[in-house]
Amino acid sequence: MLRILFTDDEDAIRAGFREYAEFLGHEVTEAQDGMEAVQRCRDQRFDVIVMDVMMPRLDGFTAVKEIRKTIDTPIIVLSARSEEYDKLHGFDLGADDYVTKPFSTKELMARINAVVARSARPGEREAAARSVWSHHGLHVDITARDVKVDGERIELTPKECELLFYLIENRSIALSRHRLLQEVWGYDFFGDERTVDTHIKTLRMKLGPYKDTIVTLRGLGYRFGG
Repeated sequence: MLRILFTDDEDAIRAGFREYAEFLGHEVTEAQDGMEAVQRCRDQRFDVIVMDVMMPRLDGFTAVKEIRKTIDTPIIVLSARSEEYDKLHGFDLGADDYVTKPFSTKELMARINAVVARSARPGEREAAARSVWSHHGLHVDITARDVKVDGERIELTPKECELLFYLIENRSIALSRHRLLQEVWGYDFFGDERTVDTHIKTLRMKLGPYKDTIVTLRGLGYRFGG
């Protein structure tokens, strides 16, 4: 999960990005202008900042300059102006990337992931490159697709692996059966939500003493609570 500060004076743009980012499990804080963004950066810590340029009270370039006096959080600048001068000016002030409006929300999220990965410390980059999660005797190496229970490797079907990995990557988040179907089985899957329940049941059996890490949310779906 990323903590994202999204700054734009247009309500619709902020709402559209927030909906998409929160659907992916990220946390979004909004700011309506540069002055509010600077204050939020003084009060909170973010993993990445998205900053529009043309805003009232305090423009985005000035806000970036002010923020860079105290923190080195990755910053992506948004602007309807695509001239080379504006881009170079943004980079000179300390921006990490520059996205021209109108923009694709999916592309912006990809750029966010890229600048966060580039800014990570060497140890953090290594951990990100090899995604491993452990809780007591349950050890899950997502990169190697390897799951061990109390030191013993357990055999999971490809779909059980995908389901477990998705639950872990979104741990502590309530996930509806519908969302799990969409994300794990795909939008073109023609089965029903009982498919999810069946796979959860077999997955819990294989996790043995750690089956309770998958929590049932009655009437909704599941949450990985380990």
